[in-house]
Amino acid sequence: MLRRHFMALASAASLALGAGAATAQQAPAPLDNPGDVTIALVRYLSTGDFFQAYLSGVETQAEALGVNLRVLDSRQDAALQADMVDQAIALGVDGIIIQHGLTESMRDAAQRAVEAGIKVVAFDVNVENDAIPQIEQSDYLLGKLALEQAIEDNGDSFTAGYVYVPGIAPLDRRHVAWEEIKEANPGIEEAARIGTLDNPIANANANQARAALQANPGISVFFAPYNEFAKGVKIAADELGLSGQMSIYSADISTADIALMREPGSAWKATVATNPAVVGEVSVRALALMLAGEDPGASVIVPPTLITQTFLNDENIRNMEDLGAKMPQFQHADVAMADWMPLPPR
Repeated sequence: MLRRHFMALASAASLALGAGAATAQQAPAPLDNPGDVTIALVRYLSTGDFFQAYLSGVETQAEALGVNLRVLDSRQDAALQADMVDQAIALGVDGIIIQHGLTESMRDAAQRAVEAGIKVVAFDVNVENDAIPQIEQSDYLLGKLALEQAIEDNGDSFTAGYVYVPGIAPLDRRHVAWEEIKEANPGIEEAARIGTLDNPIANANANQARAALQANPGISVFFAPYNEFAKGVKIAADELGLSGQMSIYSADISTADIALMREPGSAWKATVATNPAVVGEVSVRALALMLAGEDPGASVIVPPTLITQTFLNDENIRNMEDLGAKMPQFQHADVAMADWMPLPPR
């Protein structure tokens, strides 16, 4: 393992996270001296509540372990994200979490990290490397559950709009569910396909959704399998006065999303999600297992849950804390665990 530590730099540019020291004596090397361990989170996507919550989970689990954390944010610049992996390698980090990105830009960068002796996990990006565990939310199931709810609410024959950006692993997996549902239900007509990851994502997709809805007034269902996409479609539907005539189904959730789903007359009827903070925690735990010489498995899956507008209203859910209280699986996932592993406080 490459372990050229840089504590002076860490004190100025990283989060030196010291909690969890009480359990460090029981942890295996190198986590028995967690202050000597540095991990890096290399991000492709960071805009939106989901990614802020994911970052929070990474931070709190790193703090519980007592390791140092560096966050490198490429802001959707694929070439820069690859360069940031190389920066982390040059800094001598012990482990790297690659968060989203494009396969073609991340494949070689991830392999360079592995060749340098650095442990790597990847969240929602397929780096095509058997040495790198994939952290995911079962994105196929996210899409399938949302679409099954759309059929339950609207029948198996409707005109649909769809938001999709190819080349992003979680969206590609959700796209498989969309194609399967259409094939199994020939009465579902895809009248418009839109999608962009340009910032700000919600507003950029609102512009496209507005045009699609104006050109296709028969659209009654919009499948927007990412919460920023769903926000964009909702903005367009509200502006056009169509909220009462259509339904939006999505993936992912945040406190802001809950408020939007619960607005009177909101078209946003259901989403399927995991707690992004929990996914962040799982990402760090999987990496910690690898650092300790243990195997988290090739695929580390955090199971998702269907959340309907009706449930949110009936239970008076106002935020993620309320949702966690009503859905305990949102507070913690028993995934990538070990007896020696300290957890964030609950």
